[in-house]
Amino acid sequence: MAVPTVAPGKTRLGWIGTGVMGTSMCGHLLAKGFEVTVYNRTRARTEPLLAKGARWADSPKAVAQAADVIFSIVGFPADVRQVLLGAEGALAGSKAGNILVDMTTSEPSLAREVAAAAKERGVQAVDAPVSGGDVGAREARLSIMIGGETEVVEALRPCWETLGKTIVHQGPPGAGQHAKMVNQILIATNMIGVCEALLYGYRAGLDLPTVMQSVASGAAGSWSLSNLGPRIIDNNFAPGFFVEHFIKDMGIALAESKRMNLAMPGLALAHQLYVALAAQGHARDGTHALALALASLSGIDWKNR
Repeated sequence: MAVPTVAPGKTRLGWIGTGVMGTSMCGHLLAKGFEVTVYNRTRARTEPLLAKGARWADSPKAVAQAADVIFSIVGFPADVRQVLLGAEGALAGSKAGNILVDMTTSEPSLAREVAAAAKERGVQAVDAPVSGGDVGAREARLSIMIGGETEVVEALRPCWETLGKTIVHQGPPGAGQHAKMVNQILIATNMIGVCEALLYGYRAGLDLPTVMQSVASGAAGSWSLSNLGPRIIDNNFAPGFFVEHFIKDMGIALAESKRMNLAMPGLALAHQLYVALAAQGHARDGTHALALALASLSGIDWKNR
């Protein structure tokens, strides 16, 4: 199957999902000169994009009917299944030669299922989850982990380069999702360390911004510490990535680990701590809100310290 050239002014894009990251990502493609048709369950959240020239569609199917390449970034695997494979999903509205690009963090098995269903209709499918959170999306410097056919992945390079800085083709369909699980496993226990370290510094009577000057650039440094540590200190728990979505990701990673006969005690601990955090009412806060749950274990009222 010939893969069409993807270029601004030539390729019509569709975009499904305008949440914390999706709005910024779609906005970059609009600014690049692509014609974009958008859909979101809550139309009001698409208004900033419509004001910039995007067109509205009433369903994922209608998005696909108006586009050549259709991107999706939604919440959960069930959402992916609905917007791509449902009766009103993007595949139902696609024609031969279209490309589906799912950027949701989802199940590797579902990515393979979507790719197989798409192939039967002469449509290509790519899984391309991202890392970098709201800041990476806003500044167009995401890390994009891609699974799919090489020719299709390369054809989409103008889009990848508009959205991110680290663009790596990991392998066939599903490989992008597996790479994202590696990413989430790394983050999960690292966030425990970030939060516990700041709690220790606080209880020891240290000035936390001053401590950050010493530790953030050394061997203990990490993206989470440098980018989310200051938010924890400032009691800013607005989501760059929702707790409930991180719990979903860790659940996928644990299920895949079980299938591969892998023991993952650190990941299991992080998962349970985040489940507790959600139970305390923080499911829609950012992942760094873990500091609140850990603080409560030691009787620290972090927000009113």
